[in-house]
Amino acid sequence: MDKRLRADLFRARLAQAMAARGVTQSALARRIDADRSTISQLLEAGSARLPNAQIAAEAAAALDVTADWLLGLSDRPEQLDRLMAAALTLSEAPRALIDEAIFGWHQEAAGYKIRHVPATLPDMVKTRAMMEWEYAAQLGPDAQEAINASNARLAWMRNARSDYEIALPLHELAAFARAEGYYAGLPADIRLGQIDRILDLAERLYPAMRIYLYDARQTYSAPITVFGPILAVVYLGTTYLAFRDAERVAVLSRQFDGLIRAACVGAREVPAHLRALRDAIG
Repeated sequence: MDKRLRADLFRARLAQAMAARGVTQSALARRIDADRSTISQLLEAGSARLPNAQIAAEAAAALDVTADWLLGLSDRPEQLDRLMAAALTLSEAPRALIDEAIFGWHQEAAGYKIRHVPATLPDMVKTRAMMEWEYAAQLGPDAQEAINASNARLAWMRNARSDYEIALPLHELAAFARAEGYYAGLPADIRLGQIDRILDLAERLYPAMRIYLYDARQTYSAPITVFGPILAVVYLGTTYLAFRDAERVAVLSRQFDGLIRAACVGAREVPAHLRALRDAIG
């Protein structure tokens, strides 16, 4: 960049940062231990003067921006630690249904495609009986209130403008149908009602909701949700790991693409697969 153009950009960004923080020329001069005339010269219209490294660094620190941004070497004014904090956040994942964090992410991504690999069956297709069996003990005396609130949120999600793609491992549905592993002790009537609910939604909401089944022996995924291009969230059990930088969102989106490509039961074939599981339960 031509020196005069860089000086123009520096002057504009310095003035912008000062105005945003309500810092006068005199106040900035005091903060960086410089003469007021030095600041005036840097802000003088048409001046080709650029600050030395010390002045640039001190001004950036005083105004809570980066020197690279002031000098036109970066388009982001935020400090690196703040950029990292915004790009990667950790938040508590309570043992509950659709909690405040999850619902907020769904609202933020309304209109975008949402791609989901659940930890068990996806909450958005669960029956009330399934929710009570799975969550009542952990939710305690407030279980019914939590389930009522969750049902309202799930209804909002199913009627939102977003398309949903859900990828499930084959063994998850098989274990559910046979009441094995995580689902041990789950009564047959709840399993039958739950399969009927998934079957109904898979047929009624297609193609706005598409379910794919993949073989976890061939490919594996941790529980993840990709909210369009906005963010991607990995579920760690008691913690959500949320990424907002475009590169990592794209990486997790490609992870989901791989599951779809490897799916052994496509979205159109899922209803037949569910009916076969239902028949096996009897």
